[in-house]
Amino acid sequence: QVQLEESGGGLVQAGDSLRLSCAASGRTFSTYVYAVSWFRQAPGKEREWVGHVRWSRSLTDYADSVKGRFTISKDDARNTVYLYLNSLKPEDTATYYCAVDFVGGKRYWGQGTQVTVSS
Repeated sequence: QVQLEESGGGLVQAGDSLRLSCAASGRTFSTYVYAVSWFRQAPGKEREWVGHVRWSRSLTDYADSVKGRFTISKDDARNTVYLYLNSLKPEDTATYYCAVDFVGGKRYWGQGTQVTVSS
């Protein structure tokens, strides 16, 4: 089993940047990981996929709504995945979650970190 902890959220102004972290403990990110994804959920809305990094080749993909503004990177040594949020907009306000998918289909979620963007 793996525990994920997101951090780095906060209150920022439109146009600002943030770096969110997703740190793993209990079981490290490893070759058994298929992908680590970021999702977000705004109040009253469904959780939406933001992007992911496929572990073996470090390939990333993003939702159209964040493409060109958000970037995912990973640090194998720190068992951490980062989500860089640039050019933030008020509509990016949400709770951001990371999730790890292991080969074989098991998924684990973090508890989320709040990002609030004021106009």
